[in-house]
Amino acid sequence: MAEPPAKILRLTSQKSLAHRLVLATLTGRPVHLSKIRPDSTSNPGLAPHEISFLRLLEAVTNGSHIEISYTGTTLVYKPGLITGSAPGSGASGGVIRHELPAVCARGISYFLIPLCLLSPFSKAPMNVLFTGPGVITSATQTGDVSADSVRTAILPLFAHFGIMNNIELKILRRSNAGRGGQGGAGEVQLIFGHQVRLPITIHILNPGKIKRIRGVAYCTGVSSSNNARMIDAARSILNSFTADTYIFSDVTPAPHSPPVDTSGSGQGRKSGLGFGLSLVAESSNGSLYSADVASPSAGGTPPDALGSQCAYQLLETISMGGSVSLLAAPVVLTLMSMGSEDVGRVQLGKDVAGSEALVDLARDLKAFGASSWGIREAAQGSEGDVVVSVVGKGVGNVGRKIT
Repeated sequence: MAEPPAKILRLTSQKSLAHRLVLATLTGRPVHLSKIRPDSTSNPGLAPHEISFLRLLEAVTNGSHIEISYTGTTLVYKPGLITGSAPGSGASGGVIRHELPAVCARGISYFLIPLCLLSPFSKAPMNVLFTGPGVITSATQTGDVSADSVRTAILPLFAHFGIMNNIELKILRRSNAGRGGQGGAGEVQLIFGHQVRLPITIHILNPGKIKRIRGVAYCTGVSSSNNARMIDAARSILNSFTADTYIFSDVTPAPHSPPVDTSGSGQGRKSGLGFGLSLVAESSNGSLYSADVASPSAGGTPPDALGSQCAYQLLETISMGGSVSLLAAPVVLTLMSMGSEDVGRVQLGKDVAGSEALVDLARDLKAFGASSWGIREAAQGSEGDVVVSVVGKGVGNVGRKIT
């Protein structure tokens, strides 16, 4: 006898919309989202980056059904099977080309992190090329981290779950936020070729001591002296904590946005100008703590101040404690909830565990059928930390029949 269709889950507001859609896709639960910016007089309903994310979900899945109300304030999403870049799934040559519009104000990490959560559960390897005038590879003022931080602080965490082979993030063309914080004309490719039946149960309970700091200082279409000034400012603060500090400098020309006229006479104006810094601290037990800043699109911030800001931001992230940073905690806890039906444990700082992002995540996971978390004080010697216990839901990769 066929199983009855899953009851639709009703949620409100646009908060955590991308992550809720990811959870709906992983669990196969239809979701009805209402009251999406209903009080906005200028731009009610779904924003351009949210529409683009829905298009991305449609491209990497098969059988998904999306309904959007006339005003855009209500969304119904019925998930399909995660197919990845399999031949016949709409990909050209095994690569899904996803173009972001010029009005996109979110960084590329807004799309990359949810895609990384879906990729291990895909039927085939995931190979997505993000292109178009709206790709911003740097950190943004809307709170998105840079593509460098995704590559150095998020992707290595998948190794804890036994997911570590053929995973690569290529920054083919860098870009900062353009005028008004929108658009950048960058280009990024994510290759995620390791699919599993179930993520393994993890126990990360010892943060260890910080042993080295790595980073990338980047500038796009501006003088390379900006990188040197950011690196000097950051090292002047970090060298007193660890001597093993190395920050790579990357200088690239500014990308060109498409020309306004369609006659083909012009090359288009330069876009995505700016500079930024991404830092990652690694502990002796493999814990990662990151910080990310970029020059505002309006300008006016000297690179020295930006370098110091990033260094202090990194120290603040480390001071929060725990084995997983605030940036990475939603990814780790989501994979733990979707993993095998066993109890996994991770040590978090109290400021991380009590943050608004994780409280909202716990509520969303509970709404999608996951177990509640158990929280207790960490062992002696780890004051200010808690241990979060998560029972996996056993959401396996239905497209993969073997381990």
